[in-house]
Amino acid sequence: MNAYGQIQDIRRSTMKAKYCLLVLAVFLAVISLNGCGCFYQQMKGETPPPAAPPAVVRPPEAKPPVPVAPAVLNDIHFDFDKYNIREGDAMILKDNMAWFRDSANKGKKVRIEGHCDERGTVEYNLVLGQKRADSTKNFLVGLGADGRLLETISYGKEKPIDPGHNEEAWAKNRRAHFQMMR
Repeated sequence: MNAYGQIQDIRRSTMKAKYCLLVLAVFLAVISLNGCGCFYQQMKGETPPPAAPPAVVRPPEAKPPVPVAPAVLNDIHFDFDKYNIREGDAMILKDNMAWFRDSANKGKKVRIEGHCDERGTVEYNLVLGQKRADSTKNFLVGLGADGRLLETISYGKEKPIDPGHNEEAWAKNRRAHFQMMR
């Protein structure tokens, strides 16, 4: 066999190798499509199911601490333009101490809100409401409540419980209110 014949044999061998590789690639492609079932769907004329819509991911909303529903802590009331604890309201605070002493309430925080009636300026009522909340807290601490678990705030005349414009409504609005915190 001459050199020309050897070159022809090499070309045939190369062609057979390329052909074998092509057949092998087609065979692997058919097998891979066979596994997912899409090949058969297209063969039958079926359309594949629609893709699922993309998931919408939203960050969680930041929420302020939510006050817990009031338990058995009763509000106390004040005389006009005063922040001293009256005798009847002192009894209410002594009754409220049972809640603070209850082992189920150990470590729970309570906000004492000072409120005023609508008379007077905003600034004056904010100061008076704070004095009412502070005097209520000090009275409870004197009875044995943990002052670290009591916080005070003044709402002045901004959150009336009774929207009326008479002495009956004003008497209801001059108060210290208890709000349990989470």
